[in-house]
Amino acid sequence: MSNFGFYSEKASISFESHLVGLQEKTRELLLNLRAFINSLGDNVIEEPRPHRIAYAKSLNFRVFTDVQPKDDSLIISIRKSRTEALVTCVVNNLSELEEAKNQISEAYNKIK
Repeated sequence: MSNFGFYSEKASISFESHLVGLQEKTRELLLNLRAFINSLGDNVIEEPRPHRIAYAKSLNFRVFTDVQPKDDSLIISIRKSRTEALVTCVVNNLSELEEAKNQISEAYNKIK
C-alpha cells in the first residue's frame, strides 16, 4: 500500500507542472528549450522530476541536460561526458538560451 502513494505522487509530476508560476518570459524560454531538445533526435527522453526536468539519450538513460525552472530564469546543467565537469548556466533571455542550445547540442552528440 505504501508503494501506491509513491506512484501516484510521481505520476503528478509533469512537464506542465513546471510551467505553473513562471513569468511569461521564462515560460516561453522553457517551451522553446523543450522543443529544441526534443528535436535533437527520436531517442531523447524527457523525465520531469520534482524540481527539475532531466533530458537523456536512449534507454540507457544517459542524462545530458537538466533544466531547473525558476520564476525569472532557467538554470541549465549540461553534461558532455562522464569525465568533463558539469557546465551550469543561468538563462534569462533568448540570446543566453541560444548559447546554451549550442552546448546542449554538443553534449547530446557526444553522449554515446
